[in-house]
Amino acid sequence: MIFCFINERVLAHSRLTGKENAMEYATLGNTGLLVSKLCFGTMTFGDGRGLFKAISSVGQVGADELVKTSIDGGINFFDTADNYTEGESEKILGQSLKNLNIARKDVVIATKVYSRVGPGRNDIGASRGHIMDGVEASLRRLQTDHIDLYQIHGNDSVTPVEETLRALDTLVQQGKVRYIGCSNWQAWKIAKTLSISEFKDLARFDTLQAYYSIAGRDLEREIVPLLQSEQVGLLVWSPLAGGLLSGKYSRMNQKPEDSRRANYDFPIVDKERAWKILDVMAPIAKAHGCSPARLSIAWLLAKPVVTSVIIGAKRLDQLQDNLAAAELMLTHDELRQLDEVSVLPPEYPGWVLPFQGADRLEPVDRWERFRDAKKPH
Repeated sequence: MIFCFINERVLAHSRLTGKENAMEYATLGNTGLLVSKLCFGTMTFGDGRGLFKAISSVGQVGADELVKTSIDGGINFFDTADNYTEGESEKILGQSLKNLNIARKDVVIATKVYSRVGPGRNDIGASRGHIMDGVEASLRRLQTDHIDLYQIHGNDSVTPVEETLRALDTLVQQGKVRYIGCSNWQAWKIAKTLSISEFKDLARFDTLQAYYSIAGRDLEREIVPLLQSEQVGLLVWSPLAGGLLSGKYSRMNQKPEDSRRANYDFPIVDKERAWKILDVMAPIAKAHGCSPARLSIAWLLAKPVVTSVIIGAKRLDQLQDNLAAAELMLTHDELRQLDEVSVLPPEYPGWVLPFQGADRLEPVDRWERFRDAKKPH
């Protein structure tokens, strides 16, 4: 019953504005907390310093406008991190919510810990020490007494996962954190962590924040089946593949001026495959009178495994275009075309599983199944 509800698309209204909108909401993993299917990511907030200097340029006034527009559009979910513009993103987000008089109970705030925030040896990682220091700093910057979703921002190859979990469990027990998650973790490590949580009676990861786009579907091989099996929510970062699907780029214009990827070519994408995808997207976008960006987000929203898609913007028009993806309903044939052109090539053990399991219930031609398995799927 719970699993069915998680995958049900729920049409709702914005309680803050009283206006009807197309935003839908989903439970945050296997919890009762409802979050908007679009989440506003605040990586663009800040003055262009540190690791994200090519991305962050939005000051307080601009941030207030973007946050207000997000809330007016039905978004109740905001994502940041302690290392975005050296903590400025958290500060600006927290101040925006104060400036706009947004009640704390009406928004879900997600932030992250792990990344380097100073020169010291322990200014990075998922150790108990760094987590305890990190949460206090984030709470101060956000001007709040609790974080709704606290995420481990990366894979710590040094700290035992049980130490990380016990620290997070302590924060949940203290009320400083309400739910926990991870970001950019391997499938095997997520599975191991979920098992430890169950057997040690510790707080469990409710979400994974991961890269996913129509141009980058790698997580469908191992991670998506795990999330579906264990009822862990998926929060998508970089749904436009670092701007590659924004509409600025094409086979004939691969390095437009003033574009993010000109200086920040991330995440890794098979460009030739991406151009083929954009070729198929073009007539579909034209039929709907929308941008490739809006179409790319709508494709993700149609995936049952996706809890929320994190959108980011520097300008109001970018945000409004992304918000409109919540209203874009693609036909079965359009989804089929997009799925087929972006499908992953066969990879072991994926191609051997249908071959070996073909005759499990009745005798069949296993070689026919093998030929089918060799095709992209």
